[in-house]
Amino acid sequence: MNAVAGGGSFVTFPTLVWLGLPPIDANATSTVALWPGSVGSAWGFRSVLGHERRRLPALGAASLAGGALGAWLLLRTQNATFLLLVPWLLTAATVLFAVSPWLVPRLRQWSGGRLEQAMWLTGVQLGIAVYGGYFGGGMGILMLAGFALAGIRDIHAANGLKSVLGALINGTAIALFVASGAVHWLPAATMVLGSVVGGYAGARGSRRVDPRWVRWVVVVVGAVTAAVFFAKAAQQR
Repeated sequence: MNAVAGGGSFVTFPTLVWLGLPPIDANATSTVALWPGSVGSAWGFRSVLGHERRRLPALGAASLAGGALGAWLLLRTQNATFLLLVPWLLTAATVLFAVSPWLVPRLRQWSGGRLEQAMWLTGVQLGIAVYGGYFGGGMGILMLAGFALAGIRDIHAANGLKSVLGALINGTAIALFVASGAVHWLPAATMVLGSVVGGYAGARGSRRVDPRWVRWVVVVVGAVTAAVFFAKAAQQR
């Protein structure tokens, strides 16, 4: 799902919560479980980055800094507060995910690459990385929207950048999660193998799979999951 269309955390995070993990620990454990897959996707997309590799130093630094800040903020959030935020975060990510096929091409057409030379994209990437370190659902779509505004027209190069930067964001967040003891290693280890195989195979096969079908599955899963968490938040009140 993550390599072809995104939205894998819409499955892993609620599954871990339903298995009994506290919401913040579930988010940290989900990030650990999916990270090897994002590394596999980044490796699978390595051959299509082309001249967009020149963006990696600045965007990579922003991703590392933002991911660390977002994770730090998450670890200082109470579980009860985070549970109230989760359905809103899921709803926003699901809506963004649903409209992205319409939104991203129009942003690319509107910008015409006018923001190409500005520090704008690095600043936007920093903000996305903070969000990614904190929660992460829909993070890839936000990155693709930013790339579109910067005039990146090759969707495969954009997906490659998204995968590499996503791996950096989650990697630095994981370091903080592990240090804080928020990761539950048994469920994390159980999901890691599938994450690696699925991430790499998805990246290699993404050009042969119609992402529209995967996208609709993700939208439905996201909507149902958000509704369930709204119900849990109402019970908490």
